[in-house]
Amino acid sequence: MKVAVILPAAGLGTRMGKGPAEKAGTSRKQFMLLDGSPILIHTVRKFAAKPRVGEIVVAVRPEDIDWVRDMLAGEFGSRVRVVAGGNSRQESVENALRTLRPDTDIVAVHDAVRPFIDPATIDQVLDEAIETGAAIVGVPAVDTVKRVTRGTSHVKIRETLPREKLVMAQTPQVFRYDILVRAFQSARQDGFSATDEASMVERLDVEVTVVPGSDRNIKITKPTDMDLAHLFHSEEQR
Repeated sequence: MKVAVILPAAGLGTRMGKGPAEKAGTSRKQFMLLDGSPILIHTVRKFAAKPRVGEIVVAVRPEDIDWVRDMLAGEFGSRVRVVAGGNSRQESVENALRTLRPDTDIVAVHDAVRPFIDPATIDQVLDEAIETGAAIVGVPAVDTVKRVTRGTSHVKIRETLPREKLVMAQTPQVFRYDILVRAFQSARQDGFSATDEASMVERLDVEVTVVPGSDRNIKITKPTDMDLAHLFHSEEQR
């Protein structure tokens, strides 16, 4: 069973603000330092520790390819490849997907800025996708969710959604290779834009299973997330 992991890491990190640079002249979240190493490195380590993962492909901005490749090669060797990402997550993942060998069986897509994914959860979602063809990690919604319409000056509630039927999608999102390829092909043909891979797979009428995730599997997107990241990292080292 050939398993590949794609880590989209081409984001500009605009929600991190314009604070001082922490790595290679940038304050982009995936390269910010956590205990001396970029967040991206911490995330790669979680998957590189899994013998069942054959290769890891990181999609970055074209101008970052050379130095990111050198950085990753120092710890992971040829097991991790670096490819050019796009202007969106969807483009980055598709670019990486095109570089995978056609005999790949399973593809996991994981946010480069989710370094606290639990190793056991990785195994669970991989096992589920191997069995069913499509699985993601998710957590129950704890807040009441409203569907709204946005006017020029007001936001108005139109519906309260039943919380017991909602989950907050996380990553990894894992699919059979052929299913994911078809999903991207269909999305491209239809001009469909998605914020996650499951949205595209759902359009194929493929059922996607949800594996329970964790509130610790945070996506680092804003400055205050770094406070939690330092806390979680220190706890992992105990």
